Amino acid sequence: MNIQNAHFIEKNTMIDLEEFLCPEVREKIVKLPKDIKNVMEEIRLRINQPLMIYANDQDYFISKNGELLSEEKGSYRISKKNIENTLQFITNYSIYSVEEEIKRGYITVQGGHRVGIVGKVLYDGSGVKTIKEFTGLNLRISREKIGISSSILSYLINHKKEFMNTLIISPPQCGKTTLLRDIIKNLSDGIPSLGLKGLKVGVVDERSEIGACFQGIPQNNLGIRTDVLDACPKAQGMMMLIRAMSPQVIATDEIGREEDSIAIQEALLAGIKLITTVHGKSLEDVLCKKVIGELVKEGIFERIIVLSNSQGVGTIEKIMDGYTFKDLLKSPMKNKVAN
Repeated sequence: MNIQNAHFIEKNTMIDLEEFLCPEVREKIVKLPKDIKNVMEEIRLRINQPLMIYANDQDYFISKNGELLSEEKGSYRISKKNIENTLQFITNYSIYSVEEEIKRGYITVQGGHRVGIVGKVLYDGSGVKTIKEFTGLNLRISREKIGISSSILSYLINHKKEFMNTLIISPPQCGKTTLLRDIIKNLSDGIPSLGLKGLKVGVVDERSEIGACFQGIPQNNLGIRTDVLDACPKAQGMMMLIRAMSPQVIATDEIGREEDSIAIQEALLAGIKLITTVHGKSLEDVLCKKVIGELVKEGIFERIIVLSNSQGVGTIEKIMDGYTFKDLLKSPMKNKVAN
């Protein structure tokens, strides 16, 4: 089955993102062709290295005149001043106001874009104190695609019109978070065509990737019945939601720790459904993982979705029954999403 032509809405994000770049870099990025901007995933700034972008599954260099280059020769070189000025724009001239985010190695900005940061790490016995002497930035472009999960939702609803516990397995940059977001939105708003009423969804967004909150407000549309705990450890967040927000579904990204498993068991005992993700190339890969592998073997997840980029980012290789591991798809579905 192929859903290459599935209908979805993608918000235009590049104009907002360009405003966070220092003028010297911005004037080059704005000149890029529109078709490249539409698929661009990252803008890379590294001190004394060429300005680069990542798009179409490959790196491009940018010239001093804003032209795309396939080779390093003639590319614009990033200076320390470029890094420092871009950080000033990103933090609204107050780096100290985002110290807690810097500790985690990234800053989420308006529009849901994420800026990764590297430099000298100050560390003590309690963990990372901060990062200083910044040497590189990675502006990861948030591309929310509404409607991208529509063609697979029928696989996730049982004959009682109930959502089934779902696990999404995916290698990096294969669209798992984008798909997760849209499933959350649909569950929260309700799916009349499938007879599913809107559900109260609690999201534990430990790395601020699902809702991409800026000043506490999710920049991505997660639906009208969704509550988000931003930058909260998964295990603690799940317990907080169970005790205070009466969710019918709990959504998280990248389950893996022992305490996560304990919180999942508590949620299931409370009758709460679960949707989460894990890094992996296949079911066999995940079964080898200690925590999540045990949950899969116990039949916790009634549906297992496997993503890849075999036919482009977001290819749905399999949708499996969580008990028999039988593939419910006749063929992989090409689903154009981006992580």
